[in-house]
Amino acid sequence: MMKSSTETDAALADVGIVAALDRAILEQQFDRLLAANGPALARLAASYTNTRSDRDDLLQEIAVAVWQALPVFRGECGPRTFLFRIAHNRAIAYLARNRARFAVAAGEVDVHEVHDTAPDPESGLAREQDAARLHAAIRRLPLAYRQVITLALEDLGYAEIAEVLGISESNVGARLSRARQMLRELLEKQK
Repeated sequence: MMKSSTETDAALADVGIVAALDRAILEQQFDRLLAANGPALARLAASYTNTRSDRDDLLQEIAVAVWQALPVFRGECGPRTFLFRIAHNRAIAYLARNRARFAVAAGEVDVHEVHDTAPDPESGLAREQDAARLHAAIRRLPLAYRQVITLALEDLGYAEIAEVLGISESNVGARLSRARQMLRELLEKQK
């Protein structure tokens, strides 16, 4: 039995309405994810890059990748883990594409990355300098250690870090211990 053209038009209109509703729901999920995790993603991107413009480029790539992956998110992990996994993968791809440029600029540090709202200028300056030293030391770590320390600083647990990086929880613990040791050594050398 063939449908009339009005029945076909009505069915197509229903499909269009459903698609518009699905898109609106996706846009809401996307906006909520980025609003809740935007600062953490900026810090993660900054740990993989040397300048604000590179960080912003990487953040844009992360946002596009999240938008593209959101329709297939099945909820097998938490939304934050899902988001950081995408961010991690984009950051690795970004580093691979820009390896030569980052190797030349490896010693550069943007001290203005950390903003302090403390009313006391001296203590604010000291905190800013300490934070800049820490960020510079983190950037000097080998990638495997930089990844785990950055995710740990974002309050991800061992299980979440393991899922994001695709390694075991015991490997996360070992890398974190080694990263902390390396950071202590780097910070001592900077004094």
